[in-house]
Amino acid sequence: MTSSINKRQALRRIAIAAGSLAAACAGINLAGCTESKPTFNAVDITGADYAKDFSLTDANGRVRTMADFKGKVVVLFFGYAQCPDVCPTTMTEMAQVKQQLGSDGDKLQVVFVTVDPERDTPEVMKAYMGAFDPSFVALIPTAEQLPPLAKDFKVYYKKVDGKTPTSYSMDHSAASFIYDPQGRLRLYARYGAGVPPMVADIQALLKS
Repeated sequence: MTSSINKRQALRRIAIAAGSLAAACAGINLAGCTESKPTFNAVDITGADYAKDFSLTDANGRVRTMADFKGKVVVLFFGYAQCPDVCPTTMTEMAQVKQQLGSDGDKLQVVFVTVDPERDTPEVMKAYMGAFDPSFVALIPTAEQLPPLAKDFKVYYKKVDGKTPTSYSMDHSAASFIYDPQGRLRLYARYGAGVPPMVADIQALLKS
């Protein structure tokens, strides 16, 4: 009788120990998963079902899609050349980001999509990108392409009349879309986030 009781107690201790070990292992695995997931400064929108791709002509007349930039982190921004503040500030910051990435700067592709195709001709866009970094790509949608493109990317733009027919301005969204080297939309960076946070996010995407 005593032997039977001792046997049951021994089995119980083994079961408790096994359960504790399993819980500890699960905790270790969970911690490992948590540590491997990068923490971003920009808004993480991984898995979003919009803004997945585009097919637009660049300033050299070449049709571009996201596949052209595979292997690079892509930062895509909507703006226009005569923008007085948001656009030049953003492009200046992106030039600084590329510089601060050092050797990884070649793995960054900045894409500028104009919301003012009426004035932003290929010649204008070449000069505009060249003022910041010649590697930056400008895309020029047609007047017919722009509305569905803006809808797909959930961006806002509106023409604001000026004193003359050609002196109008464009209200527009000021955030950037960031894609990983596999071409997947990952982050939404609000305007004014700063250079160091953007550098850190791009480095994290290059490592993941």
